Amino acid sequence: MPTRSSPAAARTPRSGTALLVLAGLLWGTGGLAGSLLASRAGLQPVAVAAYRLLVGGALITAYAVAAGRLTAVPRTRAVAARVAASGVLLGVFQAAYFAAVEATSVGLATLTTMVAVPVLVTAGAAVLDRRLPTRRAAGSVVIAAGGLVLLLGSPSGTSGNRAAGAGLALIAALGFAVLTLDRRAPLPGLDRTVATGLGFLAGGLLLLPIGLVSGMELPLRVDAVGALVFLGLVPTAIAYLGYFAGLRRAGAAAGVVAVLLEPLTATLLAVLLGRESLGGPQILGALLLLVSIGIQQITAITAITARTTSAS
Repeated sequence: MPTRSSPAAARTPRSGTALLVLAGLLWGTGGLAGSLLASRAGLQPVAVAAYRLLVGGALITAYAVAAGRLTAVPRTRAVAARVAASGVLLGVFQAAYFAAVEATSVGLATLTTMVAVPVLVTAGAAVLDRRLPTRRAAGSVVIAAGGLVLLLGSPSGTSGNRAAGAGLALIAALGFAVLTLDRRAPLPGLDRTVATGLGFLAGGLLLLPIGLVSGMELPLRVDAVGALVFLGLVPTAIAYLGYFAGLRRAGAAAGVVAVLLEPLTATLLAVLLGRESLGGPQILGALLLLVSIGIQQITAITAITARTTSAS
């Protein structure tokens, strides 16, 4: 006789999706916070990225220490290798993205990265699961790509090497996609919170030499320090903890929801703050992104229902 699944088990995937939505919304504030920090402190993009990883990593690690999670971490080569790998991926992601911005423009680099991430995650999940993506999943990626193109516009007047910028943006997207698709078994004593905090610190240390060369002097003013604290806490520490916690509950494919919400949130914030206005193509692009997110949600709910039914 089929048994009723527990409420906790039923809530887990849904709470995972909620965490991914929260992560996407908070990520959308990162661009404005980073821009504010750069302008107030006179920092180059790589220095901003290094500060973001170091401060975010320090905050996450401090939380892990307060929760008593760090003391249980074994001092083994496996743990060191796991943290180092995360640090390299995070460092590559940040460095490649900001290098793409420098080679082309913010709009073109963001467009290429955000279009590539859901494509790479969907393709990677299909390879790891040894099954082709469903028509619904493939269709949602196509709709999302079209929506992002319309939302971010076709960047014009960009200087530099477009081919090099696009290649760097693809490297950035690949680094983030690999982090999203990581399905290695957890190491005993190394929970995701500790791994995330230490990985951020490792990535920040990796970027630190480049940041120091470009200049990382931070003026001790309320606006500059406040922007740094906000950048490290809200779109970094809180958002990434929510993102990786959501992945554990809802799966890698559902992580696309957060990726799509980031540019949408950033654009809406720019409009609300009066910095930009939306034209017809941008509004259509935003609607297409919402449609794609809705399709992703339906796909996730369908998968959850199928798993619950088979387990009953």
